Amino acid sequence: MSERKANARPADSTSAVAARLDAVEELPAIIELRRYSYDLLCLNPADEVVDVGAGTGRAVAELSAYGFQAIGIDPDEEMLAVARARYPDADLRIGTAERLPIGTATMAGYRADKVLHQLAEPIVAAREARRVLRSGGRAVLLGQDWDAIVIDSSDGALTRRIVQARADTIPRPRVARGYRSLLLDAGFQEVSLAARTVVFTQALLLDMLTGLARAARNTGAITDEQSTAWLTDQRDRAMADRLIVALPFFVAAGTVPPDTRAGRRQATAS
Repeated sequence: MSERKANARPADSTSAVAARLDAVEELPAIIELRRYSYDLLCLNPADEVVDVGAGTGRAVAELSAYGFQAIGIDPDEEMLAVARARYPDADLRIGTAERLPIGTATMAGYRADKVLHQLAEPIVAAREARRVLRSGGRAVLLGQDWDAIVIDSSDGALTRRIVQARADTIPRPRVARGYRSLLLDAGFQEVSLAARTVVFTQALLLDMLTGLARAARNTGAITDEQSTAWLTDQRDRAMADRLIVALPFFVAAGTVPPDTRAGRRQATAS
């Protein structure tokens, strides 16, 4: 659910962003979703796996604790510094989803969690996942649909306008619903797609809601007065334990097909 530092307020420090990430990543529903993505990797002990968009390094540490050889990739050097301080033994590298510092056909697993919506061309990242995975390797994509957020509110029309306006500020807000097609287009087989809706009632979601209203106000979709009224309603709901935010997540998984070239070469040689 995290917007990551690229979408944070200019005044936000890396530590503040990391603290907000922690608050969400420690919620039971998000823990379960993360573990589900690990299961879809279908890894064997000591398999190599790359986690793209590693952030604070939590997934890399968890995958390593399961006995896998995990590598974390992130484009933000400051966030990687936080991750390295937390997990000094973790293999964390600077890099982007479109150009991974990983050798060709060297990984058994690839995982990208809440990353592809930030990319102008997600297919480039999907093809890069295909490149680094060996035959039989598994890619798992996990992310939320920014255009389908459900928020209980006293003003439904205004809420729809706010959600739409925020989605329009993101390069690919609806990419998650297209994960299956993305993997198929990149050459993966046995591609599956599942939807998981996570319902939040915690007041910590107010920070995300504030970000939605700010984005809508900055784009001119709503006025200052509308933003204030909407956020007041959400804060009142949080104080009364009536806050409801539902985030639809999509999780796709695909397998790299067998490399038939090796078989053809062997048959030709014999």
